[in-house]
Amino acid sequence: MSAVARAILTRRFHVSARSNALSKFSMPAMSPTMTEGGIAHWKKKEGETFTAGDVLLEIETDKATMDVEAQDDGVLAKIIVGDGSKGVKVGSTIAVMAEEGDDLSGAAQFAAEQSSEPEPPKEEPKKESAPAPAPSEPKKTEAPAKAESSSKSELAAGTTIFATPIAKKIALEKGIPLAKVKGTGPEGRITRQDVEAFKPSAAAATPAAAGPAAAEYTDSPVSNMRKTIGTRLTQSKQELPHYYVTVDIDMGRVNKLREVFNKSLAEKEGGAKLSVNDFITKAAALALKDVPDVNCAWLGDTIRQYHKADISMAVSTPTGLITPIIKDVGAKGLAAISAESKTLAKKARDGKLAPAEYQGGSFTISNLGMFGVSHFTAIINPPQSAILAVGTSNATIVPAPHEEKGWEVKQIMKATLSADHRVVDGAVAARWLAAFKSYLENPLSFML
Repeated sequence: MSAVARAILTRRFHVSARSNALSKFSMPAMSPTMTEGGIAHWKKKEGETFTAGDVLLEIETDKATMDVEAQDDGVLAKIIVGDGSKGVKVGSTIAVMAEEGDDLSGAAQFAAEQSSEPEPPKEEPKKESAPAPAPSEPKKTEAPAKAESSSKSELAAGTTIFATPIAKKIALEKGIPLAKVKGTGPEGRITRQDVEAFKPSAAAATPAAAGPAAAEYTDSPVSNMRKTIGTRLTQSKQELPHYYVTVDIDMGRVNKLREVFNKSLAEKEGGAKLSVNDFITKAAALALKDVPDVNCAWLGDTIRQYHKADISMAVSTPTGLITPIIKDVGAKGLAAISAESKTLAKKARDGKLAPAEYQGGSFTISNLGMFGVSHFTAIINPPQSAILAVGTSNATIVPAPHEEKGWEVKQIMKATLSADHRVVDGAVAARWLAAFKSYLENPLSFML
């Protein structure tokens, strides 16, 4: 008997272990501020095994598309939230996991139980609102109106309309419903004169006019990234006291030095070319070191001053704007800045940035010069206190007393600093722009 009892107990323990092997897989938080996201694509199929380190799925956050790796070995028993799902709350169940060799027949039922868990809280307010008389009264008044409209449409649909061929043609071209035209011909037949004399009522004219406009635009769903951009920039413009300071910079020496450096780099195997933006980024970092009061963040009760220039660069992607960060720019050379900026820009456009590569930063640069834009102002990216907007270089006639003709042509670039007046005073912004201009007009100082 003891052996039988032992066998029964062993069997029961085994069965309970199998049932508990099914576990829920929740939507992970890919960043501290993430509250919801989207399922871009499941990399594993239902019933497929995986090992620790395998990519299970891609999650779309408000900034990028990120891989989620398995922490242990297992089996993807059931997918609850499929590809392309949007607005999935962090912590909600998105799949059912099991161990290899487990019976997966109960996965569907387990998934149904998990997906039904959040429903009870939603039912409580419905029960409370049911006894209220206010919502029920409008429904009674709306019912006759719906009945009348439906009866009219049924009557119109079931009634034979007599009209001449030319009257039908004109009515079709003008979008006039023949059911509403009163015929004056024999036995009430609608004639051409009846259609041409028809004047629709004000109520009927409104939908008729709105109909053709529907085909003149396209509605697109707002992505998580676009929602975040809209929320943050709106908040920035409403809450931050922006002001703008602009300076003209002679880029002649930068262009010449860049040409010399690029010739030297071209002789090396795999050498990358320097861009004007690399010089701008380096000059901004040096100016932040000279005027550290701009390299700050507003944190409510405190103002944080950063000791390094971690510069965010605005990159346009198919889904919106993102600002990957080049860390400690002041300690890097032009070649290193160029290589890192190209790598980060590519990862941004591919949606492969890690949170550490775009969260933070102490200062932002937005450059639209490559699009031929000469001047613009940018919106500050909080909690940062400033952002630099850079345009293209244009050939400009400037006074030159040392020249016989009294003028000369220079490549002038406009740079506009948007500053948060809570942190950066106007005189501080002016000092920073003066230092920034000095470095670009004397680029050899980068080497000192």
